[in-house]
Amino acid sequence: MTAPDMADASRHSAPLLIDRFLDDATEIDVDAIFDGHELFLGGVMQHIQEAGIHSGDSACVLPTITLSQEMIDQIFAATEAIARGVGVVGLVNIQFAIQSGVLYVIEANPRASRTVPFVSKATGVSLAHAATRIMMGETIEQLKAEGTLPQMDARLLDLESPIAVKEAVLPFKRFVTAQGTVVDTVLGPEMRSTGEVMGIDMTFPAAFAKAERAAFGGLPTKGAVFVSVSNRDKAAMILPVLQLVDMGFTIYATSGTSKVLGRYGIPTQPVAKLSERGKTNVVDLISSGTIDMVVNTPNSQGARADGYSIRAATTAADLPIMTTISEFAAGVQAIKNMRSQRPGITTLQDHHASR
Repeated sequence: MTAPDMADASRHSAPLLIDRFLDDATEIDVDAIFDGHELFLGGVMQHIQEAGIHSGDSACVLPTITLSQEMIDQIFAATEAIARGVGVVGLVNIQFAIQSGVLYVIEANPRASRTVPFVSKATGVSLAHAATRIMMGETIEQLKAEGTLPQMDARLLDLESPIAVKEAVLPFKRFVTAQGTVVDTVLGPEMRSTGEVMGIDMTFPAAFAKAERAAFGGLPTKGAVFVSVSNRDKAAMILPVLQLVDMGFTIYATSGTSKVLGRYGIPTQPVAKLSERGKTNVVDLISSGTIDMVVNTPNSQGARADGYSIRAATTAADLPIMTTISEFAAGVQAIKNMRSQRPGITTLQDHHASR
């Protein structure tokens, strides 16, 4: 149905809302407190997966790792303007998207969000406690004076503070459709997670490695990785795949992905498609224990059935799977960290004392 057809149909029924999707955008989550006059920016979280995946399913990092101070200032100004315009007194959560340096508002929620406990644990600031007192009539200035809130909020990019990563827990083996098939592990706008974990350390790779270990049992530090990505992701996969090869991993890939990697001098083991009868395919390799990790981003409609079978086999084998390039790149950094050092163990109290 074309846009004019939809508009014509809407005149005879309910209103029609059309959203424009932002490709290759970075999603940002903000938790803040507003007392009617002053805004306290509690936390600015950067999603690991690109915008479009439900915020409850996407991993995120706090503080942000690629945003400039200028962009943080823009986010603060936009959050303050929205909170003031809506008339919020207490907590407010706003989801932003950044595309080509332009800040967009996805949605604003004049309430506490599911990220408040994560922000509070990561920063040592009890946002719920402070917001409750704000709702009862106290001010941010008063809470700062008594030490309940710190003098400086998340506007300042503190390069010395610990980095916290929130990862969603997604028990796909327990998710079964009405037809008895496994739910596809490709993430999207519908939330599927049943919980979340946090990893905290002084560097992003170390924190991400801890979060992945807590949520999914960890990432491999050696072995074989199967890679099959969509055409739009082929250029972006080169660097993380090359890093895996430099670490000694064997790369298995479908024909299209293998040809692209070969042009960059990256050796691969080509794997037959599922439709090629009589040949060993990736599902066979996963089932036999040859593969230790899978990278598979959604492809065209024609290849979607193959992709689902690969992801279903990966879920059945309890292997780590990455369905976005941004997650893949973060995972490779985590693997490098795991190979070079043992995970450090520090109490939250010691982390907060270092701030």
